Amino acid sequence: MRFNPKAFKGKKACVIGMGKSGLACAKLLAKKGFQVFASDSKPRAALKASLGRLPGAISWEAGGHSDRLLKCAFAVKSPGLPHVLPILQKLKSAGIPIFSELEVALSFCKAKEIIAITGTNGKTTTTALVAQIFKEAGPRRSRAHVCGNIGFPISEAAPRALPKDSLIIEVSSYQLEDSRYFHPQSAALLNITADHIDHHGSMAHYIEAKARLFRHQNKSDACVFNAGDPLALKLSRRCPAQKLFFGPLGQGPVNAWHQKGRIHVRGFAGKLQTFDPPHLPGEHNLENAMAAVLLALSRGLKAQAVQNGLRAFKGVEHRLEEIGTIRGMRCINDSKATNVDSTLVALKALNRAQASILLILGGLHKGGSYSPLKPLIASCVKSILTIGSSAGKIENDLSGIVPIFPCGDLQTAVETAFKIGAQGDTLLLSPACASFDQFQNFEQRGRRFKALVGTSK
Repeated sequence: MRFNPKAFKGKKACVIGMGKSGLACAKLLAKKGFQVFASDSKPRAALKASLGRLPGAISWEAGGHSDRLLKCAFAVKSPGLPHVLPILQKLKSAGIPIFSELEVALSFCKAKEIIAITGTNGKTTTTALVAQIFKEAGPRRSRAHVCGNIGFPISEAAPRALPKDSLIIEVSSYQLEDSRYFHPQSAALLNITADHIDHHGSMAHYIEAKARLFRHQNKSDACVFNAGDPLALKLSRRCPAQKLFFGPLGQGPVNAWHQKGRIHVRGFAGKLQTFDPPHLPGEHNLENAMAAVLLALSRGLKAQAVQNGLRAFKGVEHRLEEIGTIRGMRCINDSKATNVDSTLVALKALNRAQASILLILGGLHKGGSYSPLKPLIASCVKSILTIGSSAGKIENDLSGIVPIFPCGDLQTAVETAFKIGAQGDTLLLSPACASFDQFQNFEQRGRRFKALVGTSK
């Protein structure tokens, strides 16, 4: 069932989950004339800051989900809540429709152009880069609203967009799995590696969630795929839109590739176009840039705007973010590396610079092994400093390669690093784990790291 605001106008809505997107959706629905009841399993004390931002017209409950939710005409599920949640099962049994925050927000959006980016890794960087390119295109084209998993709720951005504007959305597998009718005009699937299996239940379910990116596209739309990623390439066969590929030359009929430090593109304007990539470390950032270029060109942006955007882009916070050199040690915040593959990407990028790395690993374990890190750890890591609840698992998987220092928390890890490190070393926070055992999110973890490093001067 597709969400139609007119069909439910004036009726009672329940929003399950009062995180960023849930709160934004509750406020949007209340503003549009719905009676709204919000519910969260967290205790009232943990939601104090969130509850203070709720308008008085929204009623709510904390500490669990009661049967009051069954009195609503429809429900909105916040991303990330498991489908096996008992209250969701009750709602389904009662015949109450459950919609995603993404599709509810987009039902109030006037913009005719939606650009969506997903992938296990690289989503945020690519989304931010596309936004920078659109910004360089100037006001003559349209305003671009950046939202989604990048940190700004779709429910806040979508209602602000005018018909000629563009919505640039970073979409996670959580958001996609809940969305039945999502239809972006241009989309990109950057890569697929094992992640969030604890939530989706299996790798197959995770892949199917990603496939919802293009399910409702048509021949007038465009979808960008990584030709060098076997799973993304396999999924591309199911895509009904115009398919655009980036990857190495020789990897099939690619539309974008990099060679001798430049990005080359074919398939637009009837000629070969070349661009200078952003000054960011690592092969993965070249891939992100190629995807961004193809997305921008697929929406008709001019080559000069694309190049200006690439030149102006400086990267995103918490992703291989250079903090500075402290006591002769280069310090890098890669808190957004919440899985093993993302940490592999970081080590590959820094290994090219032959770095001697003090690597902070750990947090909330997401399943799987840390063993794939072994070759790069042997190649460029000097010591491992473990934090969080996954420390024991990390030590079991990686022992015997380099010294491992169990630190417990981030402050101890930073203090230990400056004790054992030397001039010319690199201190890298790239945890390969979620942050939720000790932090609210990876952003808080990254900012804490930067603060600790800053006080170590």
